[in-house]
Formats: sequence, C-alpha cells, structure tokens
Amino acid sequence: MQEDITDHVKEVIPKNVWNMMQDFLNFEIFHFGTDEHPFILTVGLLLFVIIVFVITSVILKITKRFFTRRMKRQDRLKFESVFSFSKYFVYLIVIFFALDGIGFNITGIFAASAALLVGVGLALQTFIQDIFSGVIIFIDQTVDVGDIIELEGKVGRVEEIKLRTTRAVTIDNKVLIIPNHKYMSSSLYNWTQNGTLTRESVSVGVAYGSDTQLVKDLLTKAALSNSNVLKEPPPLVLFTDFADSSLNFQLMFTIDNSFLAGIPKSEIRFEIDRLFREHNINIPFPQREVTIIKE
Repeated sequence: MQEDITDHVKEVIPKNVWNMMQDFLNFEIFHFGTDEHPFILTVGLLLFVIIVFVITSVILKITKRFFTRRMKRQDRLKFESVFSFSKYFVYLIVIFFALDGIGFNITGIFAASAALLVGVGLALQTFIQDIFSGVIIFIDQTVDVGDIIELEGKVGRVEEIKLRTTRAVTIDNKVLIIPNHKYMSSSLYNWTQNGTLTRESVSVGVAYGSDTQLVKDLLTKAALSNSNVLKEPPPLVLFTDFADSSLNFQLMFTIDNSFLAGIPKSEIRFEIDRLFREHNINIPFPQREVTIIKE
C-alpha cells in the first residue's frame, strides 16, 4: 500500500511542476489591441525574445571579431561604422522572423501601434532625419573614418560615424559631435576625400620698387626650408596683383597632413619675415594722407 502511494506521488509531482511551469510561461504580462489583431505578451514570449536577442548579439560579436582581427586600424574603424548600422536591422529582422515562426501575430503589432508610431515619428522628426542622413552617408561614402572635414567653420578628423551622430576631433583635441542631418543642410568640405595631399598657400605683399625675382626666390626658399613641405610638386609663386600700396604674391606648396596645416603655414610666415628683413624687402601697410582745409 505504501509503495502504491509513493509511486502515485512521484507521478503527481512532475505533472504539478510541469503545469506550474506552463502556467508561468503562459502568464499574460499585458494584452492590448483589437479582437481581430490582439497583442498578447506572455512571460514565455518575453523569455523567447530575450534568448533570441542574446544569441544574435553573441553571433554578431563573433562575426565582428572574426572580420576585424587582421584589419588595419583605419579599415577596422570603417568596418565598425558600417557594422553599427547593420546590426540594428539584423536584430529587428531576426526577432520578427522568430516571432512569426512561433505563430505570433506580427500584423497585430503593426495595426495596434500604427497611431503610436505616427505620433512618435512627428515628435522625433530631427532624430529620424539624423538616422536617415547617417544611412545616406554610409551609402554614398561622403565621409569616411579618418577624413578631415570642415563644417560651419569647424575642422576635425572623423573618428567614428554612428547611426545618429558623427564624432570628430579638432586640432586642439576637442571632441566635436555633429548631428548627421547637418551634412544634408550645410556645405561640407572634405579635405582628404581626394587623398591626404593638399595644396596650401600663404599670401604676402611687398613694397613697390622691390626686386620681384628676388621676392620669388625668397618665397620658394622659405617653403622648401620647412620639413612639412613636399619637394614634389615644387612650391609655386604667383604674382597676384598690383594693389594700392603693395605688390601681392601667393606662395603655394603641398603638404601631407592638412589637419595640421596651420603649423607649417605659421612657420613659413616666420621664415618669410626673417628672409625679407635680411634682404631689406619691406612689407608695406596701407597709408592714407588726410588734408584738413580750414575755411
């Protein structure tokens, strides 16, 4: 008799535990929507979505690590920028397919949340513009990681392109956060899209009567004396104008780091001033004569 009771208890306990687990997994967290398109979120469904999300995250991390392990730093930063865009779409697609695979009514979600999505879209209009602008930047490759850009008078080196913003570092090591929609509404100058070599210039005026050939030679010498200036192509001196009080020249030269262009340009100006003083070439300043007539 006692053995029969023991066997019965052993059969009942697993059934009760299983029933309790089923009740827990089928417990409704919330329920909304129409009768035709109901949206019922249960504990089991929530756990399933979480598990799928975690598995997808692990796979994406492994994939990212596999592709970036042998990449150079600049290529790795570009890949990570592209990867940051795509992973959100992967999450959405995987979760939607997973829900659809277990028979969950995806149509009901969209039907129940249509009005809410319209309201959120109007409230987050600028945010959505940033996201779409980020996608456009990725597609047409207007800006890449490592590019030097000028936007609204600010210059920075692009360090990271995210879904909503672009992070750049200025020459004084300040972080510049640029909303991506700025690229669509403002003129953007990409200093390095055609390569890292850029043509820079320094302008100077000399007094009338100066030896223009000597001025040309001294300007060329000042450029070539700077270690940041490339020997090929050689510096070029242009005689730009006969101004009111000066003969104007423009010294053009090529450097390989436009981000720090202000430093060699300053050094060349110092050298031009030194050479002009050494050879008695004057840099004039505007002078005006004022005549006062007394009646």
